[in-house]
Amino acid sequence: MRYMAFDRPVLRSTPGLVFWRLLGSGRGASTSMGADLRRWALLAVWRDERALDRFLGDSPVVERWRSEARESWQVRLVPVASRGRWDGVDPFGPLPSDTPGIDPGGPVAVLTRASIRPSRLVAFYRSVPGVDRLLAEQDGCLASVGVGEWPLARQGTFSLWRDAAAMRAFAHRGRAHRRVIGRTRAENWYSEELFARFSPYASEGTWDGADPLA
Repeated sequence: MRYMAFDRPVLRSTPGLVFWRLLGSGRGASTSMGADLRRWALLAVWRDERALDRFLGDSPVVERWRSEARESWQVRLVPVASRGRWDGVDPFGPLPSDTPGIDPGGPVAVLTRASIRPSRLVAFYRSVPGVDRLLAEQDGCLASVGVGEWPLARQGTFSLWRDAAAMRAFAHRGRAHRRVIGRTRAENWYSEELFARFSPYASEGTWDGADPLA
């Protein structure tokens, strides 16, 4: 976890890196309180594939991570929809008008992120167990993890789905999830939020012993 602090100066000066966030993670697939101090993630938006390839091949950040990691997994994603803001910007948009949609039969990645108002933290974390149980019951969910920038108040999720139908079933048919969505809007839980969908096109490594997209 020390790299969460020490790698920031290197990342700031990385050519072609348009937007990035180092993220801690929750335990297992849960989005509830409790961090896994051995697991972290880098969300990165690149100017082009060449910049990403140079980073993976030459960056001391990648070299350090590979030398110490027991397991690592990376995925390349094309954004197909994005709404909201992350620290005042939409890192994935505006998307061009000819952006391809999600392949109905192909896998889907979903990223959510929110800044939770301090007065709504208790309500937010009380709602998490019901959503976690629903997520665990979805046979179309290939993998999921809770991620965050700050303890408690800046939280998000990253999930992979077998196809668009499985993703929509969780988002719109699960009673616990619909209830939470309704409360976030009615009670103004978030000062800022972002929701984005992606089409994965390449992955490498393992996540809990396997590549969920293999």
